[in-house]
Amino acid sequence: MNPHQKPVLPHADPAARIASEAGALLRQHYRHGVATEYKGEVDLVTIADRESERLIADRLHQQWSDYGVFGEEGTRSQLDCEYRWYVDPLDGTTNFSHGFPAFCVSMGLEHRPPGTPSDADGELVAAVIYDPLRDEMFVAEKGQGAYLNDSRIHASATPALAEALVATGFPSQKRHHNPNVHFYHQITLRSHGVRRAGSAALDLAYVACGRLDAFWEFNLNPWDTAAGVLLVREAGGTVTRMDGSPFCLDSHEVLATNCHIQEEMMKLFGDMFAGRDIDPIPTPAEFAAMRAARIRP
Repeated sequence: MNPHQKPVLPHADPAARIASEAGALLRQHYRHGVATEYKGEVDLVTIADRESERLIADRLHQQWSDYGVFGEEGTRSQLDCEYRWYVDPLDGTTNFSHGFPAFCVSMGLEHRPPGTPSDADGELVAAVIYDPLRDEMFVAEKGQGAYLNDSRIHASATPALAEALVATGFPSQKRHHNPNVHFYHQITLRSHGVRRAGSAALDLAYVACGRLDAFWEFNLNPWDTAAGVLLVREAGGTVTRMDGSPFCLDSHEVLATNCHIQEEMMKLFGDMFAGRDIDPIPTPAEFAAMRAARIRP
């Protein structure tokens, strides 16, 4: 078989068909507009999220009656099973509700053999991320590589952060409790650019296919990361916590890279957490004074 040709993937292929069906539903809602409501102070949910999750959960149970489903919008079924799907039926809800074209369906499969402690991760074994507006289907299966629309994908070869395009995200609530704006500033100064598109799953898929060289974020959930983490790993990238320790589905921090800039980014995060080599951000008053004096910051 051609090494670039996608093999048959017993979990990812059927899941991709389900994601495609859910994506068609999202496209229909997106074109006609949907009403939104708030799950929290600023955390949006739409009828599209709920309909997509219901469709995905129903189809997964039809395909694998003895697998669990853990969905963002409340589906919690058969979680004591050996296999568990983590489902984000609409990653990028805020984008979706505003008509901003960056959102996806994300489905990651975890294998939890009998005896796996309840507080320990199993093994991520299959992944599907589908962008319904671009009709881009990202799939991976443990040990079988990662693919975009049936073509093999690989993480980038970018060798240094200074040449890298990276991405991050910010929480939808309690942003004032999150330090990421400081990290955003420092990494912006040291990289080719930082993007914030609003869909962690798509960001991880883009690291896997080389459109981005790295992605970091805090306080994500298993349904945000399960699929993307396996995609990155199967594409030759690395996924850890900020300090390089093993990534866990409940670790609430993720650093995904093309592997070449992993050490550099870990060192930078270590310096930032310790307050070393930090370039200060001018206050608005300082900037105004510099502008008045015709001095560029």
